[in-house]
Amino acid sequence: MKVLFAGTPAVAVPSLNALVKAGFEIVAVLTRPDAPVGRKRVLTPSPVAARAMELGIEVIRAAKVDAETTARIADFAPDVAAIVAYGGIVPRAALGVPTHGWVNLHFSLLPAWRGAAPVQRSIIAGDDVTGAATFQLEEGLDTGPVFGTLTETVRSEDTAGDLLERLSISGAVLLSQTLSAIDAGQAAPQPQNGEISLAPKLTLDDGRLDWHQPALALNRRARGVTPEPGAWTILEGQRIKLEPVKLRPDIKDLLPGNIRVDGKSVVVGTGSHAVELGRIQPAGKKMMSPADWARGLSTPERVVFE
Repeated sequence: MKVLFAGTPAVAVPSLNALVKAGFEIVAVLTRPDAPVGRKRVLTPSPVAARAMELGIEVIRAAKVDAETTARIADFAPDVAAIVAYGGIVPRAALGVPTHGWVNLHFSLLPAWRGAAPVQRSIIAGDDVTGAATFQLEEGLDTGPVFGTLTETVRSEDTAGDLLERLSISGAVLLSQTLSAIDAGQAAPQPQNGEISLAPKLTLDDGRLDWHQPALALNRRARGVTPEPGAWTILEGQRIKLEPVKLRPDIKDLLPGNIRVDGKSVVVGTGSHAVELGRIQPAGKKMMSPADWARGLSTPERVVFE
């Protein structure tokens, strides 16, 4: 079966590798254009483009699936298109090009968390279990019938990056199995059933920690926005980046946003009990341990995060 693969970030690479390993003929890879990376803003291929070039697969770089891109896809006459985090809408004209349409690997148990940030929103919401689903792409937002699912436990220390990495590997197997079933004429997608929730793309504001919220909510939010866009707070008018925080239910006497040096640890008051800071990055400086940061404070007892 001839497959067009569409994807952009690193979490899509395991799926491309799995399809190649399974023996599918990858006729082309569709990915986002090269993007500036690092302080020098060097134009760099997406992780999927880089892997495709290593495999000798032709790459179609396109910011959107317009008429020109659709025509290029049609030239390859794919039997099916597999899509994993491409980062763009597939319009109706392109949906009908592959014989078996487009099969999307989505990192949630649909219809939960439809949208661009399902894993991040799942962690922020405090889900105990999430997963991945393969479904038939259609014009609606992640609304198509589902071919298959898998589940994954959300661990108490998981960041979005951790969970996405695990799901990208197990989801790659699910995607390969789904395409094999389609190729064998044994696929039977079923309508989505259950409570619908939405997972819009995270913004910088989603990473701000509100110290008046309970500690558990702050812990979940910090993990959910790591690595991107990252957790942060304000101190003396400047934005400070934070790594995920740990729960400290043994400390309940700190006001929200107030800090205390506790040995080598730094704890912060919340709307319930305290949390312990992970690494911290003050404005204009590198990430450092909370102990190193606290040593630079003349009066830590007067420090209050906004």
